[in-house]
Amino acid sequence: MPPPRPRAWQRMLSGRRLDLLDPTPVDIEIEDIAHGLAFVARWNGQTMGDWPYSVAEHSLLVEEIYTRMTPRPEPRWQLAALMHDAPEYVIGDMISPVKAAVGPDYGALDDRLSAAIHIRFGLPARLPAPVKKKIKAADRLSAWLEATRIAGFTKAESDRFFGKPDPALLDGLSLHLRPPAETRAAYLARHAALLAQM
Repeated sequence: MPPPRPRAWQRMLSGRRLDLLDPTPVDIEIEDIAHGLAFVARWNGQTMGDWPYSVAEHSLLVEEIYTRMTPRPEPRWQLAALMHDAPEYVIGDMISPVKAAVGPDYGALDDRLSAAIHIRFGLPARLPAPVKKKIKAADRLSAWLEATRIAGFTKAESDRFFGKPDPALLDGLSLHLRPPAETRAAYLARHAALLAQM
């Protein structure tokens, strides 16, 4: 008799059981996502300040940058930008060198979770390539800002790793370091506002 398959699901605070190998949209709740992302630190926690800079905070910034970059943005793609790192509520935020070491299995897991999350909130399982590309550009700009302001990178290093940003897009952008409960509430509020516009 073969050994039992290892447990691949996680129990969420909502009571849902999310199977990481075969996620279904019905087991995904925005409260679980917002809570998890508010407690996951970017940059492996190696940031300045009295609070970790969370993935939820980063996601809010990416959506703000995406909106700035996009003339007449569609709410559904703004929502996609807000949720671009949503799978990290269960798989955590791995820095790029760790992702490279883990290999393609990490990407496949992320893709499965992303597809289920997208379907749950009325988005296509796979985003159109131009939208995905623009969200990635916003993500890289956010990384540049975070790297230079709170993660100890020089501007030259950040330019090399993330690309030199358009100064106009940076104007007036700020990073927020605040308690997880406040970030969670801000993420939930933005999610609700965008869903209401769809």
